[in-house]
Amino acid sequence: MDEYKQVILVRTDLSMGTGKKCAQACHASISSADLVRIKNKDVWKKWKNTGQKKVVLKVSDMEELNDIVSKLEKNKIPFFLIRDAGLTQLAPGTTTALGIGPARSITLDKVTGDLKLL
Repeated sequence: MDEYKQVILVRTDLSMGTGKKCAQACHASISSADLVRIKNKDVWKKWKNTGQKKVVLKVSDMEELNDIVSKLEKNKIPFFLIRDAGLTQLAPGTTTALGIGPARSITLDKVTGDLKLL
């Protein structure tokens, strides 16, 4: 049986507090899952019904995040970029996190498999 998961990437160069990182990861998870629920309900249901696996990883900066976005676009993997509203720690519009999938784990691992846990 195929395994499905969601990957959330959080930038580590922004000096966000722990709570801020958690909130941004949550925004990325929900937004990306909603996107997949609309575009590919079958994948979303399989992920939802098998425990909603999530992995939260870190990226060092915007350049690394952009490289990953390019690979996701090339491979047609669904994702959602999170830009902060700027109400607390960051300037408005700062890209903080990226939600990827849910999708087949083997597909996501090809793009994010070398990244470290947050």
